[in-house]
Amino acid sequence: MEPAKPLPPIAGRGAPANPRPTRTGSLDREADGDWLDAAEDVDGAPPPLRTTVTVEQPKTIIARNTSPDIGFDRSINPYRGCEHGCIYCYARPTHAFHDLSPGLDFESRLFAKPDAAKLLRAELAKRGYTPAPLAIGTNTDGYQPIEREWGITRSVIEVLAETRHPLLITTKSDRLLRDIDLLAAMARDNLVGVAISVTTLDPHLARTLEPRAPHPKRRLAAIRQLIDAGVPTQVNISPVIPAITDHEIEAIMATAAQAGAIRASYILMRLPYEVAPLFRAWLAAHYPDRADKVMHMVQDIRGGRDNDAEFFTRMKGQGVWAQLIRTRVKRAAREHGIDRSFPPLRSDLFRPPERDGQMELF
Repeated sequence: MEPAKPLPPIAGRGAPANPRPTRTGSLDREADGDWLDAAEDVDGAPPPLRTTVTVEQPKTIIARNTSPDIGFDRSINPYRGCEHGCIYCYARPTHAFHDLSPGLDFESRLFAKPDAAKLLRAELAKRGYTPAPLAIGTNTDGYQPIEREWGITRSVIEVLAETRHPLLITTKSDRLLRDIDLLAAMARDNLVGVAISVTTLDPHLARTLEPRAPHPKRRLAAIRQLIDAGVPTQVNISPVIPAITDHEIEAIMATAAQAGAIRASYILMRLPYEVAPLFRAWLAAHYPDRADKVMHMVQDIRGGRDNDAEFFTRMKGQGVWAQLIRTRVKRAAREHGIDRSFPPLRSDLFRPPERDGQMELF
């Protein structure tokens, strides 16, 4: 039997396919001879894939976690799914719980939470609420393209700025510069820290890895503008992909240091659940010459598997390749002077709102 041919890339999208989720009981449709199975042969190719947005109305907006290997215990995701389309995104499997595909559905069938700011205000007003840094952008990017029209992330930051609540932002978009007025004001009281993700400096590779994310140069320029505005900003080399992007670690560090970043961090690529087969398909389409080598290195880092979900090792990996990458990151950060710590964010300035929207005076 001949090996399956790699799926051709889809212009402007990260995933090469749209496999149905299997963990929720939904299976891929199999051809049974019906004429609809051959519709494309009869009527031509389907129309271009368009992004759709569905309004979601959750009852709460702050997500809590007890993970011991991340530096925050609460976060907000203004959107589900992400139009950036990063093929490696570890959040893709969350779409399976909507009976949607972690493939193309994840990057084209999005959900927005327009009541996020209202819900946040209500949660911050609850008696007994204890402030601590709240993260945005840890699951899907709060500054993905649809934020331009919806403005949900900005509305959330407005509430946090008003209540003087500490905030952490992770993004791979320079769209957050639209909110630099809020961020600069919060930074003056040590209430905000920003991480800009830069995976590669190669624009061609960036277009295939993260097709609808801004150009790497725009992200680096955003670091400079944030730093000039007094907003503490780090570069996040995330993810590091063995034999695809790992050779750029030192170059990214040097460029980010020139842009003014105060520190650097990194995360090794994670391939949970449906992400692994999607990434394998991406490798077959774009890097067939080294696909086996890449996955061999990934599995060496992940204890012989495509993914390691264990606390502590899931972020840093194990084995010789993981140790080598860790050493290179530390050495480059030290060499370029971006191994400093973020100024500690303040929680003592928090002023809870009253439920009617007014600030509580005492």
